[in-house]
Amino acid sequence: MTEDNRLSKVEILIQQKKFAEAEKVLSDLLIEDSNNIYYLSMLAEVNLQQNKFDKANSIIDNAIGLSPDDAYLFYIKSRIAIQQEDLNTAEKYANQAIEIEPYDADYVSLLANIKLGRKQYVEALDMANKALEIDAENLLALNTRSTALIKLNRSDESFQTIEGALREDPNNAYTHTNYGWSLLEKGDHKKALEHFKEALYNDPTFEYAQAGMLEALKASNPIYKVFMKYSFWMNNLTAKYQWGVIIGFYIGFRALKTLASNNETLKPYLMPLIVALAIIVFSTWVITPISNLFLRFNKYGQLLLNQKEKLSSSFVAVSMGTFLIGVLAYLASSDEKMLTIAVFGFTMMLPLGTMFSPSKNKNGLLIYTIALAVVGLMAITLAFATGILFNTMAVVYVLGFIAFQWVANYMLIKDNNL
Repeated sequence: MTEDNRLSKVEILIQQKKFAEAEKVLSDLLIEDSNNIYYLSMLAEVNLQQNKFDKANSIIDNAIGLSPDDAYLFYIKSRIAIQQEDLNTAEKYANQAIEIEPYDADYVSLLANIKLGRKQYVEALDMANKALEIDAENLLALNTRSTALIKLNRSDESFQTIEGALREDPNNAYTHTNYGWSLLEKGDHKKALEHFKEALYNDPTFEYAQAGMLEALKASNPIYKVFMKYSFWMNNLTAKYQWGVIIGFYIGFRALKTLASNNETLKPYLMPLIVALAIIVFSTWVITPISNLFLRFNKYGQLLLNQKEKLSSSFVAVSMGTFLIGVLAYLASSDEKMLTIAVFGFTMMLPLGTMFSPSKNKNGLLIYTIALAVVGLMAITLAFATGILFNTMAVVYVLGFIAFQWVANYMLIKDNNL
């Protein structure tokens, strides 16, 4: 087979998303011409598509060393960094690509998308508009512009933009998905569901669309719909403002408790508010896995849940069952040691509901949850063995549970969303 035929084969394999086969053909081509920049860039691309980020980086670094003035190489380098959730590095390389080729709409729209990821919505809109001045049909720029407008509460302009993108490519899965998420943010889960269905019809494996479909299904529950509005609001804030909300809420909560403790007149009025606030905070941690548990009985929902979501919802269900067993056992026997089982079951719902959440430390929350569960079980064992409910391990467990909420927030809030 000639070189041209093999190259055509690679392009076809990439279109068919047969990246491993494309990688093999490209590797054979590079044996014959190891310094071919085009081959290297394509090999980096197929490794990127297979989530082999270290290998993709190594290949593209080699290519940049051979051709440091090739803007496309920096474009790929930026996209690799995006997939690794390193938006600082992604922005650096996108800017380098633009410095070399300032009038390439793909490079400018990529930078706009990075600005969007960093929650710099005005800058993202400006860059998307600049990309559209270069190429009015650039789909990434149109999608980025639409999302930035939603975040800036300019929904009419946003929907006009995304509908324009759909006219350009009515079968584009990413555009339908983006439209669906925008509709979800505005509270129209039924119309959002239609666009997620269309996206998955065109690309059944598109995880972003699958996640949107899950949220749209769960949004049919009015309680979850309220939680989702809070989640959108919180996620639209940059890291420092997210921390401001968390710390401000904690300080306010502590102030209310202190005021209630020191003022017997206000205490009857403040205590219901304090309890309600505590329930609201706790529910934000566990509502997702609980709603996933209910979705497992939905013929569509159970197909969309991944293994980790199913596992987390199952553990939360077991934890809730443990809590109820502990309460019932205490009511039946009046044995206070049964309360340790109830407290353990109730509190473990929080870490079990978040242990698989994407975080800075890949397995940090999972390891913390396992350690906390072990300490909790030891505390229960000691309580039954000694009769001392608030034993040493119980103290460690309570402190660990309190610390978990701060550790989890630290791991879940992205540093480069400043």
